This record gives sequence, C-alpha cells and structure tokens, in this order.
Amino acid sequence: MKFNIFLTLTLIVLSTTTYAQNKYVVKAKTAYASENYAEASKRCAEAYTKLTRKGNQAKKMKGEMAFMTAESYRLTERYRDANEWYDRAILLEYSEIVPEVLLYNGDMLRMMSEFDKSISNYNDYLKLVPQDDRAKVGIESCERNKAFVAEKTRHIVENQTAINKKEFDMAPMFGDRKESKLYFGSGRDASMGDDKDPRSGEGYMDLWVSELDKKGNGTEPYQVVGEGINTVDNEGTVCFDSRNKLMFFTRCPNVKKQNLGCDIWMSEAKGKNEWKEPTKLTLKSHDSVSVGHPCTIDGKYLIFASDMAGGFGGRDLWSTSYDRKSESWSAPVNLGPEINTKGNELFPTFAMNGDLFFATDGRAGLGGLDIFRATKVGEENKWENPTNLGSPINGYNNDYALIEKDERHGYFTSERKSVNGEYVPDIFSYELPPNLFDLKVNVSELGNKDIKIEEVKVVVTGADGSKWEGYTDENGSVFWDKRPNDDPKFGTRFVNENQSYTINISKEGFHEDKKGSTFTTTGLNYDQNFIMDMALLPKKPIRLPEVRYPLNKWELLVDSTINSTDSLLFVYNLLEEYPGMVLELSSHTDARGSNSANQKLSENRAKACYKYLVEEKGVDPRRIVPVGKGENEPRTVYKKEDSYLAVRPKDMTGVEEIVLTEAYINQFKSSNKELFSLLHQFNRRTEGKVVTMDFDPATAPAADANHLKFVKYPW
Repeated sequence: MKFNIFLTLTLIVLSTTTYAQNKYVVKAKTAYASENYAEASKRCAEAYTKLTRKGNQAKKMKGEMAFMTAESYRLTERYRDANEWYDRAILLEYSEIVPEVLLYNGDMLRMMSEFDKSISNYNDYLKLVPQDDRAKVGIESCERNKAFVAEKTRHIVENQTAINKKEFDMAPMFGDRKESKLYFGSGRDASMGDDKDPRSGEGYMDLWVSELDKKGNGTEPYQVVGEGINTVDNEGTVCFDSRNKLMFFTRCPNVKKQNLGCDIWMSEAKGKNEWKEPTKLTLKSHDSVSVGHPCTIDGKYLIFASDMAGGFGGRDLWSTSYDRKSESWSAPVNLGPEINTKGNELFPTFAMNGDLFFATDGRAGLGGLDIFRATKVGEENKWENPTNLGSPINGYNNDYALIEKDERHGYFTSERKSVNGEYVPDIFSYELPPNLFDLKVNVSELGNKDIKIEEVKVVVTGADGSKWEGYTDENGSVFWDKRPNDDPKFGTRFVNENQSYTINISKEGFHEDKKGSTFTTTGLNYDQNFIMDMALLPKKPIRLPEVRYPLNKWELLVDSTINSTDSLLFVYNLLEEYPGMVLELSSHTDARGSNSANQKLSENRAKACYKYLVEEKGVDPRRIVPVGKGENEPRTVYKKEDSYLAVRPKDMTGVEEIVLTEAYINQFKSSNKELFSLLHQFNRRTEGKVVTMDFDPATAPAADANHLKFVKYPW
C-alpha cells in the first residue's frame, strides 16, 4: 500500500515537471518560429534552465534550446553571447544532431578574432559535412586574416557622428545629383513606429536625410518628406534612379505573430524634397519571402536581395527589369554563381563605372559580412571576379552598403564600435588620400659613380604638361618630396598619380643628355620613393674598365684574373644607350721599350678592341675610331699618404697630383718594385673620348678599312 502511494506521488511529480518543462519549451519554440529573435533568446535560455539533463531525450531537448538561444543571438548580431550558447550545445553533443552548431560557432569565433579555435570548429564540422564550402571559406578567412591586415589599404575611415545615434543607422545613399543629400535608414527615437523589430529587438526604422557640408560631413538629419513613405513598418535601404525622379526602398511590415517578408516599394518625386504615395513592386510568389536592398541606375533595371527559391543558399542577389508595355516587372533572375554563394549576398550598390558593390559572408573575409567589388563585363548586366575591399573598409564584424561619392570618397555601414560604445550599425565615411611620391635624382660621371656632379640642371617634364627644375647639391643629388595635390596644408604637388615623366640633365663641360630618363606612376596604388641614377658624359677622356693584353702583344687577355672582352661590354652598352655617340677609342702603353715600338703596339691594341666590337658585337664601324697613343700621354694620378688613386678625390686636402712620367716611376725601380710595377700599370690603359653625339647613319662617311689591319710590330 505504501509502495503504491509512493509510485502515485512520483508519477504526479514527474508529470508536473514534464508539463512545466514543455510549457517553457513551447513558448521558446513559438517565439523562435515567428523569427522574434529578441524574445526567443530569452525564452530559449529560460527553457534551457528548466530542463533536466537526465535521459537522452532530455539531453537532446536541452541541447536544442542551447542551439536556438545561440541562433537567436547570432541573428541579432550578439556574437559573444551566441558563442557561449553554441559551446553549451556542443557540450551536450547537439552537433551530432545539427552539425551547423560547429559551423556557426566557428563563424562567431572568427568574428571575435579567435582564429585557432574557429579553425578547430570548422574542421570538426567538415568531418561531419565534408563538402560544405562555407566551412572551407571560414578556414581560408582565418588563415588570410593576417594578410588582410598586413595589406591594409590607405583608406581613412571616420564615423559620421553628426548623423549617427545610439540606434541603428545604415545603408546610406545619395538622393540628388549634387550628392549633397544623404538618405539612410534609422531606428532613432523620433521614428514613426514605437514597436521593436522582433528579429533584432531594435526600433523600427524610417528613412532619414542628412545634408552634407562642403567637406562631406553630415548635418543633423530629418525624416524624408512624403505621404506614406515613413510608417509604423520598418523602412530601410533606399536607392534612386539617375535623375532622382524615382525612389525605391525596402519595407518590412509590422504585423504581430505573422512571418511576413519584406518588399520593395517605389515612389515618384513630387517636388524638390517631397515624394508621392509609394506602390509595392510585385516580385515574389509568397508573403513569407523577403525582397529588399534595391539598387538601380536607370530605374528600369533593378538588383535586389532575396531568399526566394532557386538561389544558391541564404539570400542571393537577383535582378528584374521594368516593361513599359505591360507596366510590370519581369520575373526575377538570379545573378548566378559569379556573384552568389551558399552564404548571404546583400546590399548591392553600383560603382561610378558600373561595377557592383555588395556584401557577403560567403567568401573569404575579415568578419561576418564583408564588402566586395565585382567588375562589370562589357555592356551587359553581368559582373564577375568579386574582390574583397580589405581593411580598413572591412572589419571583424559586418560591413555593407557602400556608395561612392567620387573615386576617393564615399560612405558605408559598419558595425564597429559606435558613438555609445556599442557594436551597432553606424554610417562611416571613407577617404582615399592620393598616392604620394618622392623623387630623387642622383647625377654622377658616366663610368664612375663615385664622382658626383653638383650644379647639374635637372628638368622634369610630365605627360600632363607639368614641368619643374632644380640643381644638384654637393652630393650630386636633387630631391622633391611628396606633397598631396590641392591640399593647403602641404602646397603644390610635384609627382602626380597615373602620369609619366621624363628627366633631362645638363651642365657646361658635359655632353648634353638628349635621351634623358623616364619613370611612371601609372598603375601604382601605393606610395613610392623614386630614385633615379643618371650620368653625364664629361668632355674629357673617359676611363674605361681595364683591358689587358699579353706582354708585347695585342690580343685581348682572357684568363683567371680578367676577361677583357667583358670589360669592352661597357663600351658596347654605352654606344647602345647613346645611339648618336661616336667614340674615339685610344690605347696607351707604359714607357718601357722604344717610343716607336710602343706607338705601334698601342695602335694594334686599339684596333684589337675595335675589331672585337665591330665583328663580335656588331657595332657600326663608323662609330668607333681606334687610336694608338703609345707612351706619349702619361697618366695623372692622386697620391694621398702612401696610396695612389686613379680618380681625383672630391676633397683634395693632403692630396698630391702626380703625372706618371718615366722619370717619376724609375725612382722606385730598385727601392719598391711592387710600386714600380703598379705605376707602370696605371699608364697602360684604354680610354674613350666622345667625338660627337650626332651620329647619323644616313650621312656618316664610310669606315676606314685600315682600322681592321694591324701594323707590323718589331718583334
């Protein structure tokens, strides 16, 4: 009898507990099913606490409530809260029932910059669902995150604090041709509806306008004027045709306990700042489907976002066209896999050149929604090759709805830290400062970079007609720094973007640089310091790289110590660089041996160089004049302490200038044989002297055939 009473009481308690648990679960599921995520997060969390973990069925139910709580937080963009509840669902092994628990938790961790944990969740998910590209994209995003940050663009991003409030402010769009009126959606207190959006828990939005000042900063906004434009419903993303005669916007109905999707509405301009009663576009087959985020150029072709059937996953971008005859919009057409993914594609806008901006979470990026730019293909309504705009336009949360004011300025929506410290959608402006370029020109003597030339006139001429000049300093350099164009803080800009420039240099005592040097900034999207090394030909002998010969012979010496043919490449390259140059090529000997013998030897050595350049390298024989100087022009060197220098030093303090005559060299014949040999070697040299810079193959006389004939040598 006692046992029966105990059993009855136990059954009553269990029945009561089960009923209580089910009551909370039913309320939670009802709120979740109606997409009332703000309420659902509370209801599901409450049901979770009421449920026991005993028994497989109870554990499954508790895991489901944890998952639905996490989903409610995710869909209201409370990512840290979502991560906490996904972790609970995973501990309850709910991922074995719904693998997406791991996928979505990976997304939350990625947006919180916990990349290693995120990758671990993605990999666990791929073990269960191997072919899901969403996890693969997530892993790629984590792995590329450092690269995104390292490749940060030069954009300057600024919160439009004069526009934004603590509530949602999003999806800016220009509403006039002067781009002085910025339309956007906002849920601020002064909006028409007092209710909260059940999906986000935020106030219903209206359409607002902010006047932009001359600097592009917004002023205190006011509501869009027009009958039936702003209502108790949720009005958001807006766009206009190019004439600003048609306005399209998104409206989501405020109907309690009904899951009604959003629609696109259209209004015609009534006056300068007022709009007529709007009409709804018929684009969907079922009320639960959502269409929104319209964008257009001509008011006849419309791109929008929708979750209608036939897409690739989530919300896709679709298009429709207006037919004047039927006065209707065509059946929507999906933009295809070039744009759409298994994730969500939202907030399309057109770039100035017809490219397509849009936001997606289905491609590798920094955060949730990232802004991409797809390139327009021909004249068709087709786009391809979406490219992530990178940091700082995109951040770790959601970024979307970007519009261009010009090539360097625009506005977009971002969920980075707002004016009240919360991570809610705000309107941001961006600016791309001009690329900045330094230009430094260094001038030295041709063939000897150690000799810097000062007081060289340097003239820079741009293809855009710009021109400026300067003079090299004592180090042979002149410098123009980077200064932004049309910026009163910095003054006049020298080197501009997407331009080509020619540099010419000149100085008395040097041959004119007719060819000059060129550089270009075309295609550069980063700052750069241009350093141009240039040279002038002195109107004096040019010391060539050393050319050696066997003793008392004129064959070009090639051995382990020197390749004289390589040395002559200097002459070849010089003639190639200056096609108008005619060069006298002279050879010198030391003073040992008879004067006549040395003369003949030097002539043959000069001809050996001539023969190699003409026959082996193909140089026009009329451009080289071989001359033998014998021993008659001893070299001048510069002695500093115990060292002999071939090149005149810039600072002659303590330096003795010496002509290497036979008498001077012979004083070391016995006392310092090494120096004796070195000084003789200084005299054995091949030099170049410019005859003219105006060689014309059409008028130049024939080459001297004797230049290829060696003279008889005594031995």
